[in-house]
Amino acid sequence: MLKKSLLSLVILPCSLLPWLGLEVLLNTKAKALPGQGTEDVAAWIQAHPTLRPNSGEKFLVQKTDTAAQRFSFQASVLPPGRVTFSNDRSKIRSEKISMFDAINGMTFERLAESLRVVYGLDIHQDFNRAQVVYSYPNQSAINSARFARTPIREALRGELRVGVRYAYWMEIAKPRNGKSFTGQMTVFLKNDLDKLEGELRNR
Repeated sequence: MLKKSLLSLVILPCSLLPWLGLEVLLNTKAKALPGQGTEDVAAWIQAHPTLRPNSGEKFLVQKTDTAAQRFSFQASVLPPGRVTFSNDRSKIRSEKISMFDAINGMTFERLAESLRVVYGLDIHQDFNRAQVVYSYPNQSAINSARFARTPIREALRGELRVGVRYAYWMEIAKPRNGKSFTGQMTVFLKNDLDKLEGELRNR
């Protein structure tokens, strides 16, 4: 039987979620998100029935069902993208969900569903209604990556969105002749959107 970890929950069809007792979680509101204090977020992570951190885990939670399936959740006082110095280390600015699945593969749809599993319907709906402000790669970037023989850069596909409450960055790595096995979804403060967009456009 699959473990009741987030990795398993995201993989399973939505019709099986009530059987796993997740229907209550899906209808609750997230209680800790970017913009809140570090101690509040840490307490939320520790009490989260799906994240279920192991002893010693605080802002980084890692789950492994098999060698072919891994999941992690990380809350950070830093904005997403390139590391920058932060004067305020008492507030969480970004939270990232990362998944690896060599069995079922990874899609944007599965990354979006992870928001529902971790945060509930409110954040999932904010993401669905959010405006796409940047998506990549375009054909010029693909051609440039092929000319430079950088297949990893060519494989990266992503999207930046800005909703009413938060900004969202999702990215998968999809080779030209294959399917994606890895992906990440980051929820972050809208104030950090310009920084990340500039970095993605110029990387």
